[in-house]
Amino acid sequence: MKPHQIPQLLFKYRVVVMAAAIVVLGLTGMFSVYAHQQRPTQADTVAANQAATPHQIKQQQRHLKARLKKYLTHLTADGTTSVSFYNLGPIAGSSAAKSPLARQFYRRGQLAVSANAHTPVVSASTYKLFIAAYLFHLNHQGQYTWDTTSQDGFHRMIVNSENDFAEGILDTYGLAGIDNYIGSQNYYAPLFIANQEAMTTAASLTKLLVRLDRAQAPFNHAHDRSWLLSLMKQQVYRTGIPAGASAAKAGTTVADKVGFLGDTNNDAAIVTLPSGQRYVLVIMTHGHGQTGFSGFPRMAKITTHIQKLMYGATATQKLH
Repeated sequence: MKPHQIPQLLFKYRVVVMAAAIVVLGLTGMFSVYAHQQRPTQADTVAANQAATPHQIKQQQRHLKARLKKYLTHLTADGTTSVSFYNLGPIAGSSAAKSPLARQFYRRGQLAVSANAHTPVVSASTYKLFIAAYLFHLNHQGQYTWDTTSQDGFHRMIVNSENDFAEGILDTYGLAGIDNYIGSQNYYAPLFIANQEAMTTAASLTKLLVRLDRAQAPFNHAHDRSWLLSLMKQQVYRTGIPAGASAAKAGTTVADKVGFLGDTNNDAAIVTLPSGQRYVLVIMTHGHGQTGFSGFPRMAKITTHIQKLMYGATATQKLH
């Protein structure tokens, strides 16, 4: 074929050439769309998360609780340690809350596990959380008024764990009256007995912190709740649960109240992970030759282990 004949042939068969071009372009577009659809997207991941059935979720929850229970049973076997873990579920709007699987798997209270948590032990300064609850209750009833002096005392009671303000409240309102209120809220009572150390349980502290998180009475006034949580985040003794939670996941925040007296080292906390997942953890220890704050590093290690177990990559791995 001579070169000058090519344009003539293209013109002659122009309809066929155009049709072929359209077919080629259409097939190219189809393959492009298909290839794009085969790439996993965030929606695909969410769909995969949704694929876990309620039965599978329950099964994995039982498995995880059994692992934690085994660990806590061993940990508390000698009677010198009490531990209570209660998952609160994710914060609304957080990355965890946006995951259907995370919302279902970590639904509030579904993973709660404890050991030796109903055994009364020396409270040390964790009792000040019950003093806070009592004062909020009185204030809501119009029986207590905050002023600059009382606000400063309350601040030092929570942040620095100073005793003078709390002891003044006990003297003013009497042990029996405060114990009656504590008992009416289904916390362990009597917490206060004359000439004895204050006693409570990990279960009672857990119940109080869950109510604080849920803004239930007497923590149902936004200002009171925000104030107390802010002070707990500022408290200065942070080598227990706060240190352990941060070691497990950088960026984790902790609002807690510690107690230390003789060989007793306690910590009661609300923990929030960067993902928005939250949990309550109470660890109460004594014995083991503890003095000062020597038991706090042990509580940190316990916290790290629990947080990694319950919120680490393997917690829901079988459901993906």
